Amino acid sequence: MSDNTAARKPTANDETALLPPVDVIEDASGITLYADLPGVPKDKLHLHVEADTLTIEGDIDLEMPEGTVASHVEVSLPRYRRVFTLSKELDSSKVSAEFSQGVLKLGIPKAEHAQPRKVEVKVL
Repeated sequence: MSDNTAARKPTANDETALLPPVDVIEDASGITLYADLPGVPKDKLHLHVEADTLTIEGDIDLEMPEGTVASHVEVSLPRYRRVFTLSKELDSSKVSAEFSQGVLKLGIPKAEHAQPRKVEVKVL
């Protein structure tokens, strides 16, 4: 899996977005990806898998109390977006997702042909 967010050419429909930090952990069965998306409610989180591309998008929903003005703003963009290219070893049809306390957890198993397997030795 590779991150191609920055390498992809922007299109006219793209908006400027924050890159959420991610951790990717690989084991024999596949990968687990954790993405930090603070301020994104579940209904504004969008995951897309198309061919070998995984896209994570989320709109930030942080409301200011009425009548107040921020005196210091470090997060000025209203959305997150990150795009990854999935390797052929991963089974993109079996992606699982959990979202809890602003952290997205994706599980992507390895395709059957890429899974380790035990070979039985026959005695002749």
